[in-house]
Amino acid sequence: MSPIYTLDFEASCLPQHGRSFPIEVGVAGPDGFAKAWLIKPDPAWDGWTWTPEAEALHGVTREQLARDGLPAEVVLDELRAVLRGQPAYADSYLDARWMRLLEAAAGALPLVDVRHIDALVDRLGIDDAGVARALQAANAGAFRRHRAADDARWLQALVMGFQAEAAPVLVAA
Repeated sequence: MSPIYTLDFEASCLPQHGRSFPIEVGVAGPDGFAKAWLIKPDPAWDGWTWTPEAEALHGVTREQLARDGLPAEVVLDELRAVLRGQPAYADSYLDARWMRLLEAAAGALPLVDVRHIDALVDRLGIDDAGVARALQAANAGAFRRHRAADDARWLQALVMGFQAEAAPVLVAA
């Protein structure tokens, strides 16, 4: 089986609060690798929504993005170098939307295949009890939630739990 990468975005707000844009993306691999990039807001996103609630949750300020964020093209190039053509699994359907916004800001065609974690659950044949056990194990880890790298690491722990749940099925087959 190819390595499974996980991905998470932080955003300016959730869509129910307005038009949101990606502010940070993180990726994690099965070897313990994790990295995140702050994203410099694209001029096309000027006037889009930024909520104090989102800022309080992820702790990233607009000033920090302006100072430390990287242009969309740089973030996308580095992310593609990490993934090397492999898909990335996310736990929110919004992550695929934010990837498309990042790609559009970089002037790139859709290049990163973001899949929902449900596809992996289905592929591995994990039942609800197995999902619950994998969630419990991932939640036992010491992850700082609502920052992209740690959320991707948490998701990677969940994937490893799914794989452990599938192992008896794969061995028996």
